[in-house]
Amino acid sequence: MPAFHNADFLTGHTAKILAFYEPIARDPKGGFFHNFSDDGRVYDAANRHLVSSTRFVFNYAQAYRRGYGDHYADWAKEGLNYIESHHRVAGFGHYGWMHTKDGDQVKLRDDRAMAYGQAFVILAYAHAHMAGLVNAHETIAQVHQLLETEFYQPEHNAYADERSADLSLLDPYRGQNANMHLCEAYIAAYQATNSPIYLQRAESLAKRFAGDLAAQAGGLIWEHYDSQWSLDLNYNIDKPGDLFKPWGFQPGHQTEWAKLLLELHRLAPNPWYLERAEALFNRAMEKGWDSQYGGLVYGFAPDGRFADANKYFWVQAESFAAANRLYQLTGKEPYLDWYTRIWQFSWDYLIDHEYGAWYRVVGQDGRKLSDQKSPMGKVDYHTLGACWDVLDHLNERSVTLS
Repeated sequence: MPAFHNADFLTGHTAKILAFYEPIARDPKGGFFHNFSDDGRVYDAANRHLVSSTRFVFNYAQAYRRGYGDHYADWAKEGLNYIESHHRVAGFGHYGWMHTKDGDQVKLRDDRAMAYGQAFVILAYAHAHMAGLVNAHETIAQVHQLLETEFYQPEHNAYADERSADLSLLDPYRGQNANMHLCEAYIAAYQATNSPIYLQRAESLAKRFAGDLAAQAGGLIWEHYDSQWSLDLNYNIDKPGDLFKPWGFQPGHQTEWAKLLLELHRLAPNPWYLERAEALFNRAMEKGWDSQYGGLVYGFAPDGRFADANKYFWVQAESFAAANRLYQLTGKEPYLDWYTRIWQFSWDYLIDHEYGAWYRVVGQDGRKLSDQKSPMGKVDYHTLGACWDVLDHLNERSVTLS
């Protein structure tokens, strides 16, 4: 069994993930391809998604900053240039969701303004800034202002999800996922710029979703809400496996919030952050761990039944990162045990030991479901980010227990 908590293992593993994308990711006509089969073939060269475009920048800015190769500086900057030239919606100041290319020409375009997508633009620019590749103060401030003007609802202390391309129509759907990634993005924006407004917004989102709204759902974070931010328990009830808006409680989102709470605790210590992080993580393990086959399921219903028992790469990755942070912060052995158990399942079933990187999803029993390793939105941002997070917080006992 690999030494999953070993820095050399984690560095080597991230290098192998990067190596999978190395010969195939860049499109010589600009930007990156977004859809890769298990063996690295590009199975769809036309479709481009804002989330993949921004996550590639995150990957390569981090890879450059961490010393994996100087060429990643150019790749990250090329990625930012593509975001500006192909995703930015002229005249409206936001970044469009996705498009389809035919050669050099854009054939079909989805220019909806999604708060989720704008969050990843902030994240990409923040990490490029921290890598010394750009001065991102102005761009981050511009996207933040757009979000404040068009999405933020101060009476609810939360962001709406979606507007039409011309920003005139606001969709009634409200969800936690965009707000979670905005919390992540604002943490990065604060780390990049040292502007307290971003930390304050990240903190307020954490307290709203992990506190106020979670209290309405029995202490866990529910995915969907109506326009007045009341729980919508029926939204997508027939789609527990939806990519962006699945029904049910998501174990991976409980643990992803736990990780964000612990980062906020590091930046602005508050015992509440640790208390809620432990509660969210422990409940996710209690309800989401598959005792028969191992691994964390995608979602479970309010009554505790599995809503989608498949095993997704990002759920395991975010969860082992949260487990490590909890162990480093508290010294409690069960968190180290969970870290190892989650890694072992991932090693056995979700990591491609032949071609590299992680499969996106496997069945409940670990069987492969598809040869599409990295469709739009994946690009191993979660797995690289989780491994780097563990590397950054190994042997970091910032709080001692009394």
